[in-house]
Amino acid sequence: MAKLQKLADLVGGELQGDPDLDIVQVAPIDQAQQGDIAFVANTKYLAKLKNCQASAVILAPGINPPEKMNLIVCANPYLAFAKILTFLQVSERPVNGVMSGAWVAESADIDKSATIYPGCVVGERVQLGAGTILYPGVVIYDDVTIGRDCLLHAKAVVREGCCLHDRVILQPAAVIGADGFGFAPDGDSYYKIPQVGIVILEDDVEIGSGSCVDRAALGETRICRGTKLDNLIQIGHNVNIGEDCILVAQTGISGSTIIGNHCTFGGQAATAGHLTVGDNVMIGSRGGATRDVAANQTLSGLPLMPHKQWLRATMTLPKLPEMRKEMKQIKNRLEELETLLKEN
Repeated sequence: MAKLQKLADLVGGELQGDPDLDIVQVAPIDQAQQGDIAFVANTKYLAKLKNCQASAVILAPGINPPEKMNLIVCANPYLAFAKILTFLQVSERPVNGVMSGAWVAESADIDKSATIYPGCVVGERVQLGAGTILYPGVVIYDDVTIGRDCLLHAKAVVREGCCLHDRVILQPAAVIGADGFGFAPDGDSYYKIPQVGIVILEDDVEIGSGSCVDRAALGETRICRGTKLDNLIQIGHNVNIGEDCILVAQTGISGSTIIGNHCTFGGQAATAGHLTVGDNVMIGSRGGATRDVAANQTLSGLPLMPHKQWLRATMTLPKLPEMRKEMKQIKNRLEELETLLKEN
């Protein structure tokens, strides 16, 4: 619970209403009750303000709500919602230490404030930072380093030698450091190339459920600060993804690709291997990069093209059968005219 003034100060918003109002939780605008704070970040939800029962609402400037409504007015209501939700979130801290049923190697260096749940396996010479939590079934191979305040959810795996910096989150069944997909042709068969590199996840990286970040053949696969991966994503060996990128579900990044900062990949987007994608690139869902991509572009399709061009092309597709029919009619008419001209 927090006073409305406290929440307004937290997000740097303008308070309009009762500063001493108690707020218990954040709720959707159409479900909120007394004690709740709701938010409107999308104008299509403005009509729901009329019947909103929330004690307070987060709004952008310039929106005229019903009278007698307590407000926090700020430029980015969605960000304010996220910050207030984090502040009000009540999570019971688990008991520190290694719980019964976990196996931890004697050579592991475990901070006394870390928590290891039953069913975890922690290998030799592992370093585990302060406040980090390993939920049931997590497996940490030898020589792994994990920083402060990381959350590794159930069945996550971090393989040998990999490094997680601070506040990294692995959702359930994420796999960090599996062998990269490397095989040398040997006549009619393939010879497995040992994958002896590592994976580095920098501060505030989050990896979604079932996503895989493969270890480098040599050197490192690196995901830089603040980047977020959705569920079921494949990151190939020796990939380098820059800071504050967003990769949506089922994206695939092939080996040795370099991605700049602040890039966004829509669902099922992909790249070929050994490419460079510049900063501030957005690739739409199912878009495929087959060559290097310069910075500061919004692209879609396969092959990639400017998003507006892709929209025009996509809008044309349903018309193609009728256009083909019309073209055939025009062709037949031209042939008839040519025949008439020859006869005359």
